[in-house]
Amino acid sequence: MTADLRLRPVRDADLPHLFAYEQDSQAAWMAAFGPADPTDRAAFDAHWARIRADPRIVARTVLVDGEVVGHVNAFPVQERTEVSYWIDPRRWGRGYATAALAALLRELPQRPVHARAAKDNRASLAVLRKCGFVVVGEDAGFAHGRGVEVEEWVLELPAEAAEQGDH
Repeated sequence: MTADLRLRPVRDADLPHLFAYEQDSQAAWMAAFGPADPTDRAAFDAHWARIRADPRIVARTVLVDGEVVGHVNAFPVQERTEVSYWIDPRRWGRGYATAALAALLRELPQRPVHARAAKDNRASLAVLRKCGFVVVGEDAGFAHGRGVEVEEWVLELPAEAAEQGDH
């Protein structure tokens, strides 16, 4: 992995890249819980407009050597903070998701932080575990990326993990 991975707030010029990454059918299947129609650019733009307008959401573009390779976000779900990420599938396996999530977690003062991953998404589960998340429950829901109900793990980065520097 290159040492020059940075996060910055999402800009208008990043959106075409992020939209293109969501078009990959393998990535959509792995993520499972993506948009109903990943080809709907108007829905994508409206979604990102809502994200960027909400001051409670921390949305960051992931840059490697100055090139947009994905995004990482923290957002409220009821009383909890959850995180998610999406990396260009052509760049999987290089540690970018782990490094991006770790960088985002350094920005977030609150703990615990939560995440969700399809039970069979081993790569995402590995990213979360490397950042200190532990499984605390399970759930299931309809996954547009697969067209069926999918079981998922609910994970948490506990306050003590952050204090010990585990991520």
